[in-house]
Amino acid sequence: MMREIDAVFYDLGGTLRLVERDAEFEARARRRIAELCGETGDADAFCEFLDFRYTGYRKWCFDTMREATEAELWTRWLTPEYPRELILQNAIELTIEYRNKDGRRIVAPGGAQSIQDLHTNGYKLGIISNLVTSREIPDWLQEDDLEKYFGAVLLSCVEGIRKPDPHISEKACALLDVRPERCAYIGDNLNRDVEGTRLAGFGIFILYTTPQKLAREKITDENRPDAIIFNFAELKELFPAAPLFDAGRARKV
Repeated sequence: MMREIDAVFYDLGGTLRLVERDAEFEARARRRIAELCGETGDADAFCEFLDFRYTGYRKWCFDTMREATEAELWTRWLTPEYPRELILQNAIELTIEYRNKDGRRIVAPGGAQSIQDLHTNGYKLGIISNLVTSREIPDWLQEDDLEKYFGAVLLSCVEGIRKPDPHISEKACALLDVRPERCAYIGDNLNRDVEGTRLAGFGIFILYTTPQKLAREKITDENRPDAIIFNFAELKELFPAAPLFDAGRARKV
């Protein structure tokens, strides 16, 4: 059975981009965070303190469906007692390093090729992601020569709102000049990703996961994905040529 889809949007964290642990890389990031804040104490202890404060920030995000800019994240939530001008000057780099301290971000296997395949097959492409850094993704897309494939890249720290608030998805559709019901979204979270895209009226939700993770998921009528992929290479068959989505090939639960 075929359905009509004009655009495909990717999530990032846990979907198109995964975390690879690297102890030396992470330690270097923790030291750099301390340096950028003018902190002369133990860098590991300082970052544990920041993590504690970040928990409070995350609760605010979930309660309000908002996202702070890098400047607000650091001056209001993480380091309000540190020199404001110094923190403002370093806020963007601080945020990148704060993510780096938990591991190196890599593209999921087959992810980059799937972007090229979908573009070749005639689909419009976009990114909608909850993210605290405004620079990491534009820099990565440019470095990997992928920015040319995306007509819309919406990050929560830039837009000020987070999924599942549907307005971020609605804006993405407007940028690509596509109707939500003719859009597909690929994500890894059965709550935030499904809820946000369905509130926005997206036609298709595709869950990117592993067989092991899928076995632990609680699938309900409310969060049931339209298709499940274990590898990005599967997208080429699901989206053979715009505007077609081959629902008959979709893995379902």
